[in-house]
Amino acid sequence: MTDVTLLTCQAYYKPDKITPYIQNILFEEQLLKSALEKHGLIVDITYWDNPSYDWSKTKSVIFRTIWDYFEKFEEFLRWLDKAKCQTQLINSYELVKWNIDKHYLKDLSQSGIRTVPTYFAHQHTKETLSDISKKMEWDDLVIKPAISAAAFQTFKILNDQINDKEELFQNLTINRDMLVQPFFETVSKFGEASLMIFDGKFSHAILKKAKKGDFRVQDDFGGTVHDYSPSTEEVEFALKVFKACKSAPLYGRVDIVWDQEKNIYLSELEIIEPELWIRNYPKSAESIAEAIKKIL
Repeated sequence: MTDVTLLTCQAYYKPDKITPYIQNILFEEQLLKSALEKHGLIVDITYWDNPSYDWSKTKSVIFRTIWDYFEKFEEFLRWLDKAKCQTQLINSYELVKWNIDKHYLKDLSQSGIRTVPTYFAHQHTKETLSDISKKMEWDDLVIKPAISAAAFQTFKILNDQINDKEELFQNLTINRDMLVQPFFETVSKFGEASLMIFDGKFSHAILKKAKKGDFRVQDDFGGTVHDYSPSTEEVEFALKVFKACKSAPLYGRVDIVWDQEKNIYLSELEIIEPELWIRNYPKSAESIAEAIKKIL
């Protein structure tokens, strides 16, 4: 019987070609695996949609680099419903189902968390970007799918481009709900901070910066990662976000941005398959391992 199975996706499971990007993934995987094994746990690694894997033979699974789930969303939901009956999911099934759709931002906002202002445009909406921009009194916009990752189908639209981007927006809403948000200029200037929380405690943080001329901070688009020492206020904000969840996540990431007055806003809460930058802080793997050991 396996104690913990680390979940990845097929692209990162025993890859034929190891790029620097994949090497980072494999390195973090091994750091976490080794930390768990030091606690006497039997650890396995597989991809979430492995048809031959018997999930009843592992006590728990921890979601890691399952970064293709939104491309196979219906299949993933079916797998999730099946797996929850066979093993313990970390984070829990309830949290994963809640966090998988960015409508969770509305729940957190209603719980008193200052989130980036968001307008939820439903699938097949008849509203135009111009309608939404005028209604919300926003100039430059960012649009993104309610279910996505890694800036998939995420676009920055300047005010004078809105009319030209209406067709793009309508095409996107044919198949999905979309989020419309005001563009925070500070993201391009200062970046976005990510604070890692393990077992209810702050672990470490990094600052993601977009490359010149872009707004997307992900390294997929040329973004860079920097050490970051968050303020006490920022740490308290991240912990408050975790406490506002439906139940306590064992691990996760709080992404924050700032407005021109340096007020803190929640950009996103990542508690399904967050990149945790363990490679930047290898000792943090021990914190996750200790938390998992306690609940098994």
